Amino acid sequence: MKRTGILLALFLVFSLKTLAQEKKITRTGKIVFEASIPAFEEIKAKNETVTCVLNTTTGEIASLVLMKGFRFKVALMEEHFNESYVESDKYPKATLKGTIQGFNANIIGTTPKEFKIKGVLEMHGKSKEINTTAMIKKVGDGFEIISNFDINTDDFNIEIPKVIVKKISKKVTIKTDFLLK
Repeated sequence: MKRTGILLALFLVFSLKTLAQEKKITRTGKIVFEASIPAFEEIKAKNETVTCVLNTTTGEIASLVLMKGFRFKVALMEEHFNESYVESDKYPKATLKGTIQGFNANIIGTTPKEFKIKGVLEMHGKSKEINTTAMIKKVGDGFEIISNFDINTDDFNIEIPKVIVKKISKKVTIKTDFLLK
Protein backbone atom coordinates (compact mmCIF):
# COMPACT_ATOMS: atom_id res chain seq x y z
CA MET A 1 0.00 0.00 0.00
CA LYS A 2 2.85 2.34 0.88
CA ARG A 3 4.43 1.67 -2.53
CA THR A 4 1.15 2.53 -4.30
CA GLY A 5 1.01 5.83 -2.40
CA ILE A 6 4.56 6.72 -3.46
CA LEU A 7 3.80 5.84 -7.09
CA LEU A 8 0.62 7.95 -6.98
CA ALA A 9 2.54 10.89 -5.48
CA LEU A 10 5.22 10.63 -8.18
CA PHE A 11 2.54 10.45 -10.88
CA LEU A 12 0.87 13.61 -9.51
CA VAL A 13 4.17 15.51 -9.33
CA PHE A 14 5.04 14.65 -12.95
CA SER A 15 1.48 15.42 -14.07
CA LEU A 16 1.51 18.83 -12.41
CA LYS A 17 4.92 19.57 -13.89
CA THR A 18 3.57 18.74 -17.36
CA LEU A 19 0.50 20.95 -16.82
CA ALA A 20 2.72 23.81 -15.64
CA GLN A 21 4.51 23.71 -19.01
CA GLU A 22 1.77 25.41 -20.95
CA LYS A 23 1.91 24.92 -24.68
CA LYS A 24 0.50 27.13 -27.41
CA ILE A 25 -0.07 25.64 -30.85
CA THR A 26 -1.20 26.39 -34.38
CA ARG A 27 -1.85 24.12 -37.33
CA THR A 28 -2.53 27.03 -39.66
CA GLY A 29 0.80 28.82 -39.54
CA LYS A 30 2.14 30.46 -42.68
CA ILE A 31 5.51 30.15 -44.38
CA VAL A 32 6.35 32.07 -47.53
CA PHE A 33 9.63 31.48 -49.31
CA GLU A 34 11.15 33.37 -52.19
CA ALA A 35 14.13 32.51 -54.38
CA SER A 36 13.56 35.07 -57.13
CA ILE A 37 16.19 36.76 -59.26
CA PRO A 38 15.35 40.26 -60.58
CA ALA A 39 14.31 40.33 -64.27
CA PHE A 40 13.20 36.68 -64.18
CA GLU A 41 9.95 34.97 -63.23
CA GLU A 42 9.01 35.16 -59.56
CA ILE A 43 9.96 32.02 -57.59
CA LYS A 44 7.69 32.27 -54.57
CA ALA A 45 5.42 29.89 -52.68
CA LYS A 46 3.19 29.86 -49.61
CA ASN A 47 2.17 27.13 -47.19
CA GLU A 48 -0.70 27.91 -44.78
CA THR A 49 -0.86 24.55 -43.02
CA VAL A 50 2.29 24.76 -40.90
CA THR A 51 2.25 23.34 -37.37
CA CYS A 52 4.08 25.23 -34.65
CA VAL A 53 4.24 24.55 -30.91
CA LEU A 54 5.58 26.90 -28.24
CA ASN A 55 6.31 25.86 -24.65
CA THR A 56 5.56 29.11 -22.80
CA THR A 57 7.48 27.96 -19.73
CA THR A 58 10.80 27.10 -21.40
CA GLY A 59 10.64 29.09 -24.67
CA GLU A 60 11.17 25.92 -26.68
CA ILE A 61 9.64 26.15 -30.13
CA ALA A 62 9.15 23.58 -32.87
CA SER A 63 7.55 23.79 -36.28
CA LEU A 64 6.76 21.27 -38.99
CA VAL A 65 5.95 21.96 -42.63
CA LEU A 66 4.90 19.42 -45.22
CA MET A 67 6.77 20.25 -48.43
CA LYS A 68 3.84 19.32 -50.69
CA GLY A 69 1.79 22.02 -48.94
CA PHE A 70 3.61 24.86 -50.73
CA ARG A 71 1.50 26.57 -53.39
CA PHE A 72 2.99 28.45 -56.34
CA LYS A 73 1.31 30.80 -58.83
CA VAL A 74 2.41 28.45 -61.62
CA ALA A 75 1.48 24.76 -61.26
CA LEU A 76 4.54 23.63 -63.22
CA MET A 77 6.83 25.36 -60.68
CA GLU A 78 5.08 23.45 -57.90
CA GLU A 79 5.65 20.19 -59.74
CA HIS A 80 9.35 20.94 -60.32
CA PHE A 81 9.76 22.06 -56.70
CA ASN A 82 8.33 18.78 -55.36
CA GLU A 83 9.89 16.38 -57.87
CA SER A 84 13.26 17.89 -58.78
CA TYR A 85 14.39 20.23 -56.01
CA VAL A 86 13.14 19.21 -52.56
CA GLU A 87 12.18 15.68 -53.62
CA SER A 88 9.03 15.74 -51.48
CA ASP A 89 8.35 12.01 -51.81
CA LYS A 90 11.77 11.22 -50.33
CA TYR A 91 11.90 14.20 -47.91
CA PRO A 92 8.25 15.04 -47.13
CA LYS A 93 8.80 17.55 -44.33
CA ALA A 94 11.03 20.20 -42.87
CA THR A 95 11.31 20.90 -39.14
CA LEU A 96 12.73 23.65 -37.00
CA LYS A 97 13.42 22.92 -33.35
CA GLY A 98 14.89 25.58 -31.13
CA THR A 99 14.59 28.01 -28.26
CA ILE A 100 13.43 31.60 -28.05
CA GLN A 101 16.25 33.18 -26.05
CA GLY A 102 15.04 34.99 -22.90
CA PHE A 103 11.40 34.14 -23.56
CA ASN A 104 9.12 35.23 -20.75
CA ALA A 105 5.38 35.21 -21.42
CA ASN A 106 4.85 37.80 -18.66
CA ILE A 107 6.82 40.54 -20.43
CA ILE A 108 5.06 40.20 -23.78
CA GLY A 109 2.27 42.65 -24.51
CA THR A 110 0.30 43.72 -27.56
CA THR A 111 3.28 45.65 -28.92
CA PRO A 112 5.73 43.37 -30.77
CA LYS A 113 8.94 42.61 -28.88
CA GLU A 114 12.10 41.30 -30.53
CA PHE A 115 13.59 37.97 -29.45
CA LYS A 116 16.38 35.80 -30.80
CA ILE A 117 15.67 32.24 -31.86
CA LYS A 118 18.40 29.59 -31.96
CA GLY A 119 17.61 26.23 -33.42
CA VAL A 120 18.21 23.54 -36.00
CA LEU A 121 16.45 23.43 -39.35
CA GLU A 122 16.17 19.94 -40.84
CA MET A 123 15.27 19.72 -44.50
CA HIS A 124 16.12 17.52 -47.47
CA GLY A 125 17.99 15.10 -45.19
CA LYS A 126 20.35 17.79 -43.86
CA SER A 127 20.52 19.86 -40.66
CA LYS A 128 21.67 23.45 -40.29
CA GLU A 129 21.88 25.71 -37.26
CA ILE A 130 19.63 28.74 -37.57
CA ASN A 131 20.00 31.99 -35.62
CA THR A 132 17.36 34.60 -36.32
CA THR A 133 15.17 37.20 -34.70
CA ALA A 134 11.42 37.10 -34.23
CA MET A 135 8.84 39.71 -33.37
CA ILE A 136 6.45 38.34 -30.74
CA LYS A 137 3.30 39.92 -29.40
CA LYS A 138 0.31 38.88 -27.31
CA VAL A 139 -2.91 38.28 -29.25
CA GLY A 140 -5.85 37.39 -27.03
CA ASP A 141 -4.69 34.45 -24.92
CA GLY A 142 -2.05 33.45 -27.46
CA PHE A 143 1.02 34.79 -29.22
CA GLU A 144 1.87 35.90 -32.74
CA ILE A 145 5.42 35.08 -33.83
CA ILE A 146 6.76 36.61 -37.04
CA SER A 147 10.26 35.79 -38.29
CA ASN A 148 12.36 36.21 -41.43
CA PHE A 149 15.60 34.43 -42.25
CA ASP A 150 17.63 33.26 -45.22
CA ILE A 151 18.95 29.83 -46.07
CA ASN A 152 21.26 28.65 -48.82
CA THR A 153 20.18 25.76 -51.04
CA ASP A 154 23.74 24.38 -50.95
CA ASP A 155 23.45 23.83 -47.17
CA PHE A 156 20.65 21.34 -47.82
CA ASN A 157 22.05 19.72 -50.98
CA ILE A 158 19.24 21.13 -53.09
CA GLU A 159 20.58 21.14 -56.61
CA ILE A 160 19.51 23.73 -59.14
CA PRO A 161 20.04 22.55 -62.74
CA LYS A 162 22.71 24.47 -64.65
CA VAL A 163 20.17 25.36 -67.35
CA ILE A 164 18.24 27.59 -64.94
CA VAL A 165 20.81 28.37 -62.23
CA LYS A 166 20.84 32.06 -63.27
CA LYS A 167 17.04 32.27 -62.84
CA ILE A 168 16.76 30.90 -59.30
CA SER A 169 18.55 32.31 -56.27
CA LYS A 170 20.54 29.94 -54.06
CA LYS A 171 19.69 32.36 -51.23
CA VAL A 172 16.11 31.63 -50.18
CA THR A 173 14.26 34.12 -47.98
CA ILE A 174 11.83 32.49 -45.56
CA LYS A 175 9.07 34.42 -43.78
CA THR A 176 7.03 32.80 -41.04
CA ASP A 177 3.85 33.95 -39.33
CA PHE A 178 2.38 31.87 -36.51
CA LEU A 179 -0.64 32.70 -34.36
CA LEU A 180 -0.40 30.26 -31.46
CA LYS A 181 -3.36 29.67 -29.15
